[in-house]
Amino acid sequence: MNRLFVANKPKGISSNFFLKKIKRKYGVKKAGFSGTLDPFASGVLIIAFGQFPKLFRFLDIAPKRYRATLWIGAYSETLDTEKISKVKTLAPFSQQSIDMIAKSFKGDIEYLPPKYCAKKVDGKRAYDLARDGKEFELKKIKSTIFDFKIIHYFHPFLTFEISISEGGYIRSIGDLFARKLGFDGALSSLQRLSESAFVFEDEKALNPLEFLSMQENRYLGDISDIELGRKLQKSSFENQENGIYKFVDDKYLALIEIKDDEVKYLLNKVKLC
Repeated sequence: MNRLFVANKPKGISSNFFLKKIKRKYGVKKAGFSGTLDPFASGVLIIAFGQFPKLFRFLDIAPKRYRATLWIGAYSETLDTEKISKVKTLAPFSQQSIDMIAKSFKGDIEYLPPKYCAKKVDGKRAYDLARDGKEFELKKIKSTIFDFKIIHYFHPFLTFEISISEGGYIRSIGDLFARKLGFDGALSSLQRLSESAFVFEDEKALNPLEFLSMQENRYLGDISDIELGRKLQKSSFENQENGIYKFVDDKYLALIEIKDDEVKYLLNKVKLC
């Protein structure tokens, strides 16, 4: 069974454990997800069955939107509530100060990922090294913040929504916000609301063609050439410009790339129904 849909991962379990529950629920063996959520986080998780996980790298999944609550004055190595070791009591901040800092969180930003993250350092996950007490350095990353909005401020908790490019770390963004106020901070909650047009709609089956932005191309030769995976000629396509294209017939989807005089399959014979 090929199926693409959005599930709502609860807080407190890993994405892999949640996928196992989804597989049992639907009685499927082949399944995958896109965009890992930490156990601390909840929300939108894109799930695919059958052949559809092959489409993940081609889907439009950015920007991503999150809602998070920052606990101002709390210190945690993980930048969330997992390892809070101290909490400082602070006087409330003015709304003007909060709004001013929020306005600064737009555009391109460079920052360090949290040490408790899935990035690899010399072949090992950063969170494994951190839990083992190993010393290591992470490289700064760049993200683009498209929108940053304060939802609610009830001291010392500040709830915000952020729209950010793929690969962003909201725990680090929360830490940066707190540091601009002059104090530590840790997230007390994190929810992913959407990934581009992917939102939770009670696990409704989705048409993957609606989430593939590449242009459709028409094949002028024998359609069975594509269905059988035969070598293709550039001259057999209506659009012969360099690029990645989707080809769709009544049952199947193929993704092909035209580059100079070569045509190659990126995916072939993915069943749509």
